[in-house]
Amino acid sequence: MTGLPPLIGIDHTLVGVADLEAARARWQRLGFTTTPRGRHIGWGTANYCIMFERDYAELLGIVDPAQFVNRLDRLLETRGEGLLGLAFGADDPDAVHAMLGPERSEPPKDLARLLELPTGTVKPAFRLVHFKPETTPGLSSFVTGHLTPGLLRRPDWLRHANGAVGIEGVTVVVDDPAALAPAYARLFGADAVREGGSRLDVRVGRHHLRFLTANRFARRYPGAPVPTGLPAPAVMTLLVENLAATAGHLAREGIETLPVTGERLVVPSAQATGVLLEFAVS
Repeated sequence: MTGLPPLIGIDHTLVGVADLEAARARWQRLGFTTTPRGRHIGWGTANYCIMFERDYAELLGIVDPAQFVNRLDRLLETRGEGLLGLAFGADDPDAVHAMLGPERSEPPKDLARLLELPTGTVKPAFRLVHFKPETTPGLSSFVTGHLTPGLLRRPDWLRHANGAVGIEGVTVVVDDPAALAPAYARLFGADAVREGGSRLDVRVGRHHLRFLTANRFARRYPGAPVPTGLPAPAVMTLLVENLAATAGHLAREGIETLPVTGERLVVPSAQATGVLLEFAVS
């Protein structure tokens, strides 16, 4: 098959946390509504999700280290809490795999989790395709197709006290952004990729991926610790309807922000389980 694989954009980001319940409390203080807890069937991991209308963030932690945890224990030990990577959305993950082939992606797999609702436990199900590392260099990513989308979004889960309405993009710190351009042009098209010296921007549907050098990251986020052990996903940018209202919520909760320029608010990673959390106007 030829052409570009049918990827929709970012389906969700993954945030690895050492203590799932403590992380839920931390993100609730930041102004996010979290779903009830989900438990991956056959795995030792569980999650809380922060749902938006078309994407979401997943807080992922270990609840039974004796079971399969998909390397989360090693990542937390070596890198600490923070962004692990992301999942791109696709209506037909099998078609994505067929277009990429076995050289660039793993065969599709099914995954389900138990979601503990007050009215009883339900089972959201997914179809996954994992990329080979060279398909999305510098970024751990895979493809998610939702088999039971109606189970994941309820109106009360989409309202957040900080006014967040969705994900804008993710920023990754890498040694050489330009070196990644050919792989992302191959995946998303040459028109979706823009190089700029110490920066590479990739448009993925309505979302954006940004790859910055450590020096460029330090200039954009003064006061934030510069990630080491590159590549390192570092920033999750969220859209809000009213930046002043978001600032008001953070101030009421005593949450500090970094002194950055432009129409944005940046919460230090120490206050968001290792994620540098950026709010921008939608």
